[in-house]
Amino acid sequence: MGRLAQTEGLTDVQQEIVKTVRGFVDKEILPHVAVLEREDTYPTEIVEGMKEMGLFGLMIPEEHGGLGESLLTYALVVEEIARGWMSVSGIINTHFIVAYLIQQHGTDEQRKSLLPRMATGEVRGSFSMSEPALGSDVSAITTRAVRDGDDYLITGQKMWITNGGTSNLLAVLVRTDAEAPADAKPHQRMTTFLVEKEPGFGEVAPGLTIPGKIEKMGYKGVDSTEAVFDKHRVPATAVLGGEPNKGFYQMMDGVEVGRVNVAARGCGVAQRAFELGIRYAQQRETFGKPIAQHQAVQFRLAEMATKVEAAHAMMVMAARKKDSGERNDIEAGMAKYLASEYCKEVVEDSFRIHGGYGYSKEYEIERLYREAPMLLIGEGTSDIQKMIIGRRLLEEYRLRG
Repeated sequence: MGRLAQTEGLTDVQQEIVKTVRGFVDKEILPHVAVLEREDTYPTEIVEGMKEMGLFGLMIPEEHGGLGESLLTYALVVEEIARGWMSVSGIINTHFIVAYLIQQHGTDEQRKSLLPRMATGEVRGSFSMSEPALGSDVSAITTRAVRDGDDYLITGQKMWITNGGTSNLLAVLVRTDAEAPADAKPHQRMTTFLVEKEPGFGEVAPGLTIPGKIEKMGYKGVDSTEAVFDKHRVPATAVLGGEPNKGFYQMMDGVEVGRVNVAARGCGVAQRAFELGIRYAQQRETFGKPIAQHQAVQFRLAEMATKVEAAHAMMVMAARKKDSGERNDIEAGMAKYLASEYCKEVVEDSFRIHGGYGYSKEYEIERLYREAPMLLIGEGTSDIQKMIIGRRLLEEYRLRG
């Protein structure tokens, strides 16, 4: 382990967790990722290993069978896993967000029923806000839930659901217009439902179809899917927190911690790109010496290392602020924006250092080059992050008088 991206002030437990996960990545992920990624194969054995380590319950409270760790610990674990294969970090990210939503906003019965099974990985979570025509405008959601006695009927189409096929619990944000006051704004007419289903593809529950995996240029292994609801019936007890029209605020809280997660993923991928670049630069020779001795390459390595360090520091700061109970929307947005942009730049610089070999599938940097762009759009695009940051800064620095 090099000197970059170190985290000061960790407890002995945190240090041991991060060390254990790094060892798992080096032994169980990196040696197998090339084949799994090329074949777009779900990493079943890797997932089972993460279950055994308790990673699916890392932030779930001990009273519900989890490890009760902090967001910072989780972010550092994600950073290590993404260093090995970003897709694996995606498998636990959506699960973590759903568990966080239930812990923070669920009813006592929802916590008692779901969290212990989520801690073991028996119940695996996914969540959905996006729709085919939605983009970044969450308030324009068209999927609806209509009350029918003691139940709701959900109709509509959701998009870009990570783990949509492998999960058996889907947190989905839909409109509940009839449950809201007449003068309610669009975001005050939304409810989060906890939809239980069978894993797999096709009709996984009456009125709920997962058509199949969306083919992607990167982010392989993990399944990204649509979900088609056709009067899918769920009980009123499936409303997160038991009260309708709170869904937008609940989901935004989940996305806020999710942005720290995406920042951590960017940090992990950037670290791996730097490791590959600096190693190759010392092995490849041109003009009678390793290319690492050429000043142009040294400048590139210096810039890469600085970006890795800066992104890690901001990610850690955003996680610690959330752990302290403070609002961290600015910091989470900044961390996600900076880490994803720097990740793309570090990966491209490593790609350039590899020269023509970087374009070959035999070299790991080719995979990273296809994976990095996803971070620019996941959990809100860079433009959305800048818009959020800008608006909040204007609130903080509003002129008085």
